[in-house]
Amino acid sequence: MTDPVISLKDACLSLEGNAGRVEILHSITLTVNRGETLGLVGPSGSGKSSLLMLMGGLEQATGGSVTVLGRDLTAMDEDALARFRRDHMGVVFQSFHLIPTMTALENVATPLELAGARDAFARAGAELETVGLSHRANHYPAQLSGGEQQRVALARASVMRPEILLADEPTGNLDTANGAAIIDLLLGLRDRHGATLVLVTHSDDLAARCDRVVRLRDGRVALSDTREAAE
Repeated sequence: MTDPVISLKDACLSLEGNAGRVEILHSITLTVNRGETLGLVGPSGSGKSSLLMLMGGLEQATGGSVTVLGRDLTAMDEDALARFRRDHMGVVFQSFHLIPTMTALENVATPLELAGARDAFARAGAELETVGLSHRANHYPAQLSGGEQQRVALARASVMRPEILLADEPTGNLDTANGAAIIDLLLGLRDRHGATLVLVTHSDDLAARCDRVVRLRDGRVALSDTREAAE
């Protein structure tokens, strides 16, 4: 029996541009089930990242519905969406988005502190150890390599034990070796915490390790199939 945690029905996204309104996503209907790993693939400009942003409430749909864990994201304001993400989602970006004035440990502890956890730093330290960076806990982002920064970002995304992990090109800024290590860590975190994972990727290796691949083209779903579709 399927257990949907993300459901989009006729979801649309349009944004105002210099030349007027631009249609980004067109009537996307898609379900992601609990524990599934879904890869979003397609050419640049196809709408992959925009679709991920809709799932995370980082963009508001301009039509249709987006339901996550039974909650209608289109009915929530920015504050409610921020709390919902904090409590239920972990998000990893291609460009890391670490706070430059905070150490690795402080970056990972931030969501715990915002949630009022008294053991924030102990839990953050344990999560850094999980990604192999306990020895870099007191270093600032500028003192870390790209691969290390992405490990910190992964630790920060997973430290709250989210039901859903969203990753936007998590290996896009990394070389082959570091990219492969991040893929292993990301899938390992998914397995350890039982999270549902949705990721945007241009990596054939990463797409091939997903349970299902959705291919986008021109803001529409062009193909939804098992991982053989990416191979």
